Amino acid sequence: MKRAAAVGAGALLALAAVAVSSAEETPGAGAGTGARAGDEPERRTVPDFLGLGLWRVFTRLDRRTRLDVHDVSGRDRQVLWPSRWQVCTQYPEAGADLDRRTTVMIGVVRRGETCPPRVRTARR
Repeated sequence: MKRAAAVGAGALLALAAVAVSSAEETPGAGAGTGARAGDEPERRTVPDFLGLGLWRVFTRLDRRTRLDVHDVSGRDRQVLWPSRWQVCTQYPEAGADLDRRTTVMIGVVRRGETCPPRVRTARR
């Protein structure tokens, strides 16, 4: 059974543009921040994505974070346009530590659809 989502080339280009612009706005997020090899990296946590649009996941996570997006409606659809999907599940939960080895798994349904009862999670 195929779980991982395919993101269209146009969406990837748009995401790359968002990542570049957010790196320019966020101090310390770019490659040339002057951080030395011996500096301790800042602690990052997983944001709360439940109920938000999938596009917010891409804009809030660091570009280096591994992401697994899949349709939880039971229809096994490909997730091609992030703006058309909403988040029903996430793992790890909001507030968990996020490091280089962490893969964030996001379960989505099309906007306007309700999350399946077995995966519905209330926002805090």
